[in-house]
Amino acid sequence: MKTQNKRRPQPLSPDASPNPFDILTEEIVCKILDHLHNDPFATKAFSLTCKAFYFIESRHRRILKPLRPELLPRIFHRYPFVSHLDLSMCPRVDDNTLNVISSTWKATLQSINLSRSRFFTNAGLSSLFVNCSGLVEVDLCNATQLTDLAALAIAEAKNLERLSLARCKSITDMGIGCIAVGCRKLRSLCLKWCLRVGDLGVELIALKCKQIRSLDLSYLPITEKSLNSVLQLQHLEDLVLEGCHGIDDDGLSTLDQSCKSLKMLNLSNCQNVTHTGLSSLINGTEQLQQIILAYGSSVSPKLPKVTSDLVKCLNAYSKLQSIKLDGCTVTWSGIKAMASLHAPVKELSLSKCLGLTDDGLSFLVQSHKDLRKLDITCCRKITYTSIDIITNSCTSLTSLRMESCSLVPKEAFVLIGARCSFLEELDATDNEIDDEGLKSISRCSKLSILKLGICSNISDEGLAKVGSSCSMLKEVDLYRSMAISDAGIAAIGDGCPALEMINIAYDDKITDNSLISLSKCRMLKALEIRGCLGVSSIGLSAIAVGCKQLTVLDIKKCFNINDNGMLPLAQFSQNLKQINLSYCSVTDVGLVALASISRLQNMTILHLAGLTPNGLAAALLACRALTKVKLHASFRPLLPQSVLGYMEAHGCVFHWRDKAFQKEMDPKGWKLHFGRSSSEVP
Repeated sequence: MKTQNKRRPQPLSPDASPNPFDILTEEIVCKILDHLHNDPFATKAFSLTCKAFYFIESRHRRILKPLRPELLPRIFHRYPFVSHLDLSMCPRVDDNTLNVISSTWKATLQSINLSRSRFFTNAGLSSLFVNCSGLVEVDLCNATQLTDLAALAIAEAKNLERLSLARCKSITDMGIGCIAVGCRKLRSLCLKWCLRVGDLGVELIALKCKQIRSLDLSYLPITEKSLNSVLQLQHLEDLVLEGCHGIDDDGLSTLDQSCKSLKMLNLSNCQNVTHTGLSSLINGTEQLQQIILAYGSSVSPKLPKVTSDLVKCLNAYSKLQSIKLDGCTVTWSGIKAMASLHAPVKELSLSKCLGLTDDGLSFLVQSHKDLRKLDITCCRKITYTSIDIITNSCTSLTSLRMESCSLVPKEAFVLIGARCSFLEELDATDNEIDDEGLKSISRCSKLSILKLGICSNISDEGLAKVGSSCSMLKEVDLYRSMAISDAGIAAIGDGCPALEMINIAYDDKITDNSLISLSKCRMLKALEIRGCLGVSSIGLSAIAVGCKQLTVLDIKKCFNINDNGMLPLAQFSQNLKQINLSYCSVTDVGLVALASISRLQNMTILHLAGLTPNGLAAALLACRALTKVKLHASFRPLLPQSVLGYMEAHGCVFHWRDKAFQKEMDPKGWKLHFGRSSSEVP
C-alpha cells in the first residue's frame, strides 16, 4: 500500500520567534472569524493581533459594508473574495466606483445593495453587469434618476435572480421589457411605486420570466389585463397588489387563469375590489397560506365590510395560516364565517377594526385555539371578557399586541401572564396594566419585546420583577410611564443583558443613575431619553463607554447634556448612525467632536443655543457619511452656499424646519391622546 502524506498544519506566523498562535491552522482561525462577523470591532481587533491573522481575515471576508465610497480604494486589494457588497451607507456612488468594483470582484460578486446610493448612471451599471456575471441579487430601490437606459444595462445580468426597483419612477414598460428579455432567471421582482410601468411591462415579465416566485406590483397603474399572464406563473408564491386602484371586480371577473402555487396575496388598499373580485382572483389557488386585506374601509367608504360573503371566499383554503384585516369594519356575520374556517390559522391581525366587540372576538378565538399571533390594537370595545377568553383558549400565543384597548381593566393582565407562558411579545401601550399585571407577565421567561408606553399604573416594583425574570428581553418601551424611576431601570440593566432598545422618554424621575445601570447592557443599540430632565453628560458618558454597539440616540430636550457628553460619544460610540440633539446644551465644540464618528448618517439639530454658523459648517464638512440633516430654517441663509452644495453633491439631503422654540416639556399633543384638551389639564 502506498502511504499517504498527511499535510501538517503550517504555522501562521512567518517569523522565527515563538508565536503562541502557531498551533492554530488557517481552518481553525476561519472558524473563529465565523463567530465574530456580527461585531465589526471584534473582527478589527482580531485582524490586528498579528500579520498572519490580518492576512487570513482579509481572505476570509465575504460580506462588506463600507461607510463611505472613498474607503473603497483601500479595501479593493485587501479583500479579494467579497461576494456581498452593501453600499447603503454610501450616498454617493458614481460610475467610476462601479467600474472599479466590477473589475476588482468580477469573479466573486454575487449581490450588491445600491438602495440609498445616487450619482451613478446606466454606464456604471452596464460595466457592473457585463463584468460581474455571477450577480444574482441587486437592490436599486429609490434610484429615481434611472431611466430605461439603466434597465437596458440591468438586462445584461443574465444570472440575476432577485431585483428590487422600488420607486424607480422614471423606468417605463420599455425598460421593464428589456429586463424581462435579458433576466430570464428572475425569482423575485419588486416594482413598487414604479408609476410608469403598466400592463405591458408586467405582461412581459410574466411571459419571459417563468421562474418568478415573488412579485410586488404595489401602486402600479395596472388592470386585469396583465393579471391573466401573472396568474399563469407556475412557481409564483407571493403576489403584492397593494394600492392597485386600476384593479376592480368587473375586471377580475373576466380572469380565466388561476395560480395554484400562490401562498401569499396582499390586496391592501385595493378600494375597488370586493369579495366578488377576491373570489375570482384566488379561484383555483391550492396553497394559499396568507391573505392581507388591510386598511380597506379606512380608504373608501364604498368598500365592503368584513362580511360572511368575504370570508366565505377563504373556505376552500385548508392551508391558510395568516389573516390580516387591519383597519376594516367587521360584522357579526363575518366573525361567524371566520370562526367556521377549517384552516389552521396561526396569525390574526384585527388592528383598528371597527365593530369588533367582546362577543365577536371571544367567539372567534375559541374556534382558533392554535393562534400564535394576535393583533387587536385600538380595538376600543373589548373588555376583560375578551382577554379572559383569549388567554384561556390560545395558550400558545407568542405575540399579543393590544395597544390602546382602553376598556380592558388591570385585572385582565394578570391572566396573560398566568396562562400564556410562551409569550415573546406584548404591546400593552396606553393600557391600565399595573404592577400585579407586570408580576404575572414576568412568568413569560421567553419575553423579548415589552411595550409599556403611557402606562401610568406601573411602577418600579412591577418592572423590577420583569427585569429579574425575563432575561431575554431585547426591547422595552416605557415612553411617558411617569412612575418609573432609577430603581426600575436598574433592574432592567442588571437582569437583561441582551437588551438592544429602550425608550424612557419624558420621565422626570430618570437620572444619570439609570443610564449608568443601562451601560451594563453591552448589546444596546437604540436609546431614547428625550425630555428626561434629570440626566446629564455624566450618564451619557457611561452609556458611551459601556454600550459600544449604540446606533440610535435621542437626547432631545435633555438640557443638562452638553459638550462633555459629546466627547465620550465621539471616542467610544463609533457605531452611532443617528442622533437627535435638539434643545440640548451642545455647542460648536461638541458638534465638531461628533463629526469624527465615521458612521454618523442622520442628525437632527434644532434650537441649539450654543451653535454658530461657522461651527455648524465645520461639523458638516467633517461628517463624511451624512445622508440626512434636519436644521432650523434660520441657518439656511447663514451657511455658505459652497458648503451646502458640497454636502448635497456628496449625497446629503437637508430638511429645513421653521419650528418655534417649545418651552413646555409636555406639548399638548399627548394630552389629546387621552381625550383631554389643554384647558382641562391642571
